[in-house]
Amino acid sequence: MKKALTIALISVLMLSSCNSYNSLLKSTDYGYKYEAAKEYYLSGQYTRSYQLLEELVMIMKGSDRAEESLFMLGMCFYNLRDYETATMYLDRYSKTYTKGEYVELARFYSGKASYLQSPDPRLDQSPTYVALEKLQEFLEFHPYSDLREDVNDMVYELQNRLVQKEYESALLYYNLGTYMGNCPPNGVSNYEACIITAENALKTYPYTRLREDLYIMILRCRYELAQRSVLAKSEERFQQAIDEYYGFKNEFPNSKYTKEADQIYKRCSAKVKVKDSKELN
Repeated sequence: MKKALTIALISVLMLSSCNSYNSLLKSTDYGYKYEAAKEYYLSGQYTRSYQLLEELVMIMKGSDRAEESLFMLGMCFYNLRDYETATMYLDRYSKTYTKGEYVELARFYSGKASYLQSPDPRLDQSPTYVALEKLQEFLEFHPYSDLREDVNDMVYELQNRLVQKEYESALLYYNLGTYMGNCPPNGVSNYEACIITAENALKTYPYTRLREDLYIMILRCRYELAQRSVLAKSEERFQQAIDEYYGFKNEFPNSKYTKEADQIYKRCSAKVKVKDSKELN
């Protein structure tokens, strides 16, 4: 009986609350609506808050309450994880109120919302480039912000996501090896395509955590190319592989790939020495 009365009381309170909120939605007392929207926002009732704010940002345009209303509206959608809509409103805020009270936070959460929309590295990375642009823009406008460390962390993570995609592309070329079905008409082999892809990734993102993995892949490809070269090109390519090895060892003296790299070096050195001895004879 007591449980039934409790449920009934909760139902009455909810119904009363709904009726009160519906009356608020229909009200033309915009000052009251603004205060209610703010209370809902501060108490975490973001759905109710944004339903009021969507009307208020238009009604209060040009007033001293319009700025805060627009920022809260963007943040309502951010907290509801509707990041696309959040970005739209937060960007509108930062463009409208370039010296506004909340402009730093608006740019930060717009960038973070875009960061949270960045897809898996295997998918199209257009949203990742958008997020990087927004975060870099934040750093340009607010170089001394207390939020810059968080922004730098997001930038680093997004860059690694792009490098991961490049790494997987390079790895695909490497695994295709001597298969010619996918090679372009200009005669570039899969091993050469792997080297080009990996080197471009290293130039664009020199501080990536995949730097060591990209370097060893380039060394492997240099060796494979030398192995499969015609006699006229083989010595030059074995020497290129040796040069790549020295660069790798210099940068990664304690690499997890040390054993493999040393084996490649020994094989390449043996080939170069054999050719030199034949020419001497």
